[in-house]
Amino acid sequence: MGALHPLGSLYERPVNLDVSKKQHTEFRNLLRSHGCRVLTVREILKFGTERSVSARLELEDMAAKSLSYEVSPECEDRLSKKDMFYIGEEYKKQVLEEMSSDQLVDILLTNPTVHITPSYRDTGFRATYQFSPLSNLVFTRDQQITTCKGIVMGKLRSPQRANEVQLTKFCFKKLGLKIVGGIEEPGYLEGGDFFAAGWDLCFVGVGLRSNLEACRQCMEKDWFGAKRVAVVKDDFDRSQDRMHLDCVFSILGDDCALMLEDMMGENSPTRRLVDEYVRVPEGQGSPGFGDYQLERENVEFSEYLSDNGYHVLPISGKDQLAYGCNCLNMGDSNIIAVHKDTARKISRFEHFHGNVEYLPYDQITSMYGAVHCSSQVVHREQ
Repeated sequence: MGALHPLGSLYERPVNLDVSKKQHTEFRNLLRSHGCRVLTVREILKFGTERSVSARLELEDMAAKSLSYEVSPECEDRLSKKDMFYIGEEYKKQVLEEMSSDQLVDILLTNPTVHITPSYRDTGFRATYQFSPLSNLVFTRDQQITTCKGIVMGKLRSPQRANEVQLTKFCFKKLGLKIVGGIEEPGYLEGGDFFAAGWDLCFVGVGLRSNLEACRQCMEKDWFGAKRVAVVKDDFDRSQDRMHLDCVFSILGDDCALMLEDMMGENSPTRRLVDEYVRVPEGQGSPGFGDYQLERENVEFSEYLSDNGYHVLPISGKDQLAYGCNCLNMGDSNIIAVHKDTARKISRFEHFHGNVEYLPYDQITSMYGAVHCSSQVVHREQ
């Protein structure tokens, strides 16, 4: 449904849904060819519902929360007690019980509201329909982050995406995955702003989408699990084209990364600055930050990376806008890139010692994201 009005659905440009589905299928097949176990949200929601009564009931209960029946106040006075049954919860339960699992999943993905008015003929009712579809759910990176401690449920800025967090949380619980907590207002955290860099370090972007309050909550409750947290501040740019850290940066290996060239250097008008928080003995942390203390402040991002042993491959502004920075590291420097020129640059970079595969993905990028955005790690080794 998001394709009906791309900008209103947070898309960058119009999209061909048939082609986008094919490209996403090719992406999943590529991940599987590297030994990854890949599940879609729909597959998780449907899993077990044909054989397990409890799984079926859980899906029905979830769908009941997403389906609403409404009648205007002026019409209520014209409805009999018998008529009122057909806009109530019991009738809704009967309707959902007869639906297939795919129908129930469609309800979860579209959040329909059925507006009921009496018709005084035929079946006695007339219905019109309103939907709030989860048109960005292809981007499964953002609803949460996965640290070595477990999954931290995020909080999304855009109202169009607000319902996604509860749906992915339902999926993770169904899979038996460890959820350590969730961000509460006024915190905001989106997974495109998070990069794990081993047990020692993680990067969190703050700016247009995520904020420092969410980072503070994670440090206070020790959800990051890392010895050091690098908060990468977008104080000067704040552009939709660079909304998340993964729009401008990616880790290619233990000592290798790429970054938008335009934001590199102290004199860049769109530079990112890093505040580094370090784990300290219990009780010695900065107030409100748990056992983390602010150690370094306002360090230019590329300088911070160099200080930590990274060789940085600059990516031009033109290539960044074509999602050159939004690549996916499947481990051991096995990279999937959606921009052909960037894929070639990574392969030629003298400090890169891995493999790059190019994947056409233009109909997914039409929706403002690429392969890092449309994937999520659900478990990290401690």
